[in-house]
Amino acid sequence: MYSVRLKNGKCFSATSGKTILEAARLAGIHFPYSCKTGRCSSCKCKILSGKTNAIYPELGLSDSEVAENWILSCVREIKSDITLEIDDLNNIEIPNARTLPCRISQINYLTAEIIQIKLRLPPSSDFRFLSGQYIEIIGTNGIRRSYSLANSSITNNEIELHIRKVKNGIMSKYWFEQARLNDLLRLNGPLGTFFLRDVSELHLIFLATGTGIAPIFSILRSLKKISDEQQPSKISVLWGSRHPEDLYLSAADFGDRVHFIPVLSRPPRTWSGAKGYVQNVLLSSKSNFADSAVYACGSENMIHDAKKQLVAFGLSTNHFYSDAFVISGSQ
Repeated sequence: MYSVRLKNGKCFSATSGKTILEAARLAGIHFPYSCKTGRCSSCKCKILSGKTNAIYPELGLSDSEVAENWILSCVREIKSDITLEIDDLNNIEIPNARTLPCRISQINYLTAEIIQIKLRLPPSSDFRFLSGQYIEIIGTNGIRRSYSLANSSITNNEIELHIRKVKNGIMSKYWFEQARLNDLLRLNGPLGTFFLRDVSELHLIFLATGTGIAPIFSILRSLKKISDEQQPSKISVLWGSRHPEDLYLSAADFGDRVHFIPVLSRPPRTWSGAKGYVQNVLLSSKSNFADSAVYACGSENMIHDAKKQLVAFGLSTNHFYSDAFVISGSQ
């Protein structure tokens, strides 16, 4: 048994064979995380002293970060007493994850390849989550797939998911070909730390690709519940897709307060809006980001590139939050 000490003085115990992230969770200490596969870098922290070992490759780190002793807590085990530089989230009340039964109550096509699924929970479930979190759906043979929650609170004991079709995907085959109303499923959650921090008086910027707009839509809905003193100074949403028909939400859905910029990477000739990648469109519209907080959700490439460029243009690394959609080998 080894000890893990944080820079703020908190301490917990851990053993080899268990990730630092999981050991912290068992000790009641919450670290930021998203994919838990070593790819998104949401759980990045710095070793100040001690030894650790990578259980799986840390694909979310650059060579320079590795050289500077940064690690990913979701795939690292400890090999001695260690001290970490990381901000824990214990000032935020995070609901505990649970496994619950649920039934499909609605199946609606938002586009030809994106469906809205509503799942009805048992009346006694008292399921709670923070806007921006995700759940795992547990399918047949124990297959688990992660989906962000699109609603900001429970209404009629239902939760809402936006699901994109993935070619040859096991769960995609179920959702798009086999799913029927009232099907019984299981979910595990809520999970993840992609939720709103203190953004008062900041320019709140959201970057999304594809169905990465779902948790952002959830967070935007939740802003109506916070006080005027906690509100951001401005709100911008940049949503990237390939084609116009992929944009299943409009400016009206986000409300008058939100500056909404749809971005197409493969636009038709008739498209007069923003073109290219969302992060590049954002960079071209603002020269400095010192007064901003950025929440990015979607493809790994977008998130890694956005963070690198935005930090170079003045964004604080502590004001960049992300949730990378990591596609499994057979989604």
